[in-house]
Amino acid sequence: MRKGISKNVVILWTLVLIVFSLTIVPDAFAQVGLRKIADNVYVYADIKGGSPSNSFGANAGIVVGKDSILVIDTLISSKEAKRFIKDIRAISDKPIKYVVNTHYHLDHTFGNSEFEKLGAVIISHASCKKNMEKSAEGTLKNVKAFGLTEKDMEGTKIAYPALTFQDRIEIDLGGQKVELSYAGIAHTDDSILAYVHDKQVLFTGDILFTEYHPFIADGSIGEWVNVLDYIRTLDFKKIIPGHGPISGRHDLLEMKEYIMAFDKKAKELSAKSNDADSIATEIKKELPERPEGAGLIKSNIQMKYLKAPSNP
Repeated sequence: MRKGISKNVVILWTLVLIVFSLTIVPDAFAQVGLRKIADNVYVYADIKGGSPSNSFGANAGIVVGKDSILVIDTLISSKEAKRFIKDIRAISDKPIKYVVNTHYHLDHTFGNSEFEKLGAVIISHASCKKNMEKSAEGTLKNVKAFGLTEKDMEGTKIAYPALTFQDRIEIDLGGQKVELSYAGIAHTDDSILAYVHDKQVLFTGDILFTEYHPFIADGSIGEWVNVLDYIRTLDFKKIIPGHGPISGRHDLLEMKEYIMAFDKKAKELSAKSNDADSIATEIKKELPERPEGAGLIKSNIQMKYLKAPSNP
């Protein structure tokens, strides 16, 4: 599944993002500033009505130290990143020294360049940089197919990670440390965790979706289950998922059960039929209700389980 990441990335993201663009709820996704969830930790979370206008509901956050600020994910565009920076400046005027990309998908990385302009060092897993080099420019050139307009993406440029790691790295912001780690293939082969130990806050990126139907076509279900089990062993009080509200251990368990049930049923049904609509209808009957992103059920089936020429 991973070997086709560059070949059909435009087709893949077209299917996924059009699903979101068809379910826009005007003003339901308004985000008013960054929310403080612990000393030195602020986030965007629990965004409603995921759509092109709000980075498809992607969460993001910052950790503030005595000397500098670390940003976790940069949203989908220059415009969104500038809004993010404005909200950061309402909290602190310390230098934004680091940006962390939790994985390569555009709703978490396409705001990078605005932070790079401020001198921030962009950090990611080594595979994230490779994945961006394969797909990011092509994605940016095809924004109309993704439900995004040229106005939405005005000024957006691709900025790649400058510092990468394989297993683990610790960032010191001055009296405040953030540990970045790779636990294995999950939502993508480059998904990482950002752990603020002393505040017991964990950013999972899209390893966890809460109240959103997850995009699973780019991951490995078996390894993803193992990563979710590992995360449950960590010492934390709050999780910031890639999409959805602030979460806890029960959300990790629900995510595990969801992807296992989806995978089992999708394999069973796709062995008998290539009708994505009927398979999606049947799977939806067995999945727990989630208010956001139901259209991804069909997209996941098309991209991960049906043998079609466009499947990566």
